[in-house]
Amino acid sequence: MRTAPAALVAALCAAPAAGQTHILVVSGLTGEARFEATFHETATTILEAAHDRFAVPATHMTYLAATPATDPARIAGRSTKDEVLRVLEALAAGAEPDALIVIVLIGHGSASGGDDRLNLPGPDLSAEEFAAALGKFPTQRLVVVNAASASGGWIPALSGDRRTIITATRSATERHESYFGKYFAQAFASDGADTDKNDRISLLEVFEYARQEVQRYYEGERRMLTEHALLDDNGDGAGSLEPDPTTGDGAVARQIFLDQAARRGPVADSALAALQQRQDSLQTLVTALRGRKDTMPEAAYQRELERLLLDVARIGRQIRQRSEAGRR
Repeated sequence: MRTAPAALVAALCAAPAAGQTHILVVSGLTGEARFEATFHETATTILEAAHDRFAVPATHMTYLAATPATDPARIAGRSTKDEVLRVLEALAAGAEPDALIVIVLIGHGSASGGDDRLNLPGPDLSAEEFAAALGKFPTQRLVVVNAASASGGWIPALSGDRRTIITATRSATERHESYFGKYFAQAFASDGADTDKNDRISLLEVFEYARQEVQRYYEGERRMLTEHALLDDNGDGAGSLEPDPTTGDGAVARQIFLDQAARRGPVADSALAALQQRQDSLQTLVTALRGRKDTMPEAAYQRELERLLLDVARIGRQIRQRSEAGRR
């Protein structure tokens, strides 16, 4: 039996524990009637997937929209600037110190003279105002997805330690309708984003799926690509079009899963719990191995990567089979 390299074992021992997951979805001004339905579908797809597939409690999710009457059972309030900031303050006061906070902004953006904004009912919300609100989360891990048009300027404003920032566009000049949010939501709701076939979907896999589907959409429509999504998770304030966890952005996003708190909670089936723990350990080894790619001979790297990914897929199948048996 081959033994994992010392560096990989050390990385495994250092794997961070996961706290609770909290989700805030904010849908802004729609303008045209068709956008109201599109924004609402994107928001509800994310929330339903979070609850049904990834076991995020309904009490840990909040949805604000420009027109609450659209779906009063699910929309908690109107997405005014004051309400968004109030909800963020309440969330900061009540969230666990090690919680994962996921904030998704949907709608239209604008920018003038470096003043980047999300269009909301009443006064718009600026990136600077939003950044100040995020300062109230001193220890939590933050994921902010600005799926609005003209959102690229939010990365330098929000970037920082323990933060993963995703924008639908790479600059404020990409002002046309954005399709990124639609495919970002779709990634959570389907299995298509699970590229490593471990029956889990990381934030990096979601980003890559959405980015590629946007490109495929424009190619299918024979249109010039007018939105280029960015991801920043290393705190340097510069997003990446194609994140590479071995050299820059993507290493943190690769280890973020909406279901991480649920998977580490009490599991009645001890065998299932052991399989989940083994899968998490293998995934951490894969991440660490990819970080050592440049220090290894290519053939050795590919052999070890293939072995680990096969183990991940095998354990994933066992988890799925045991979970399905438990539901019968």
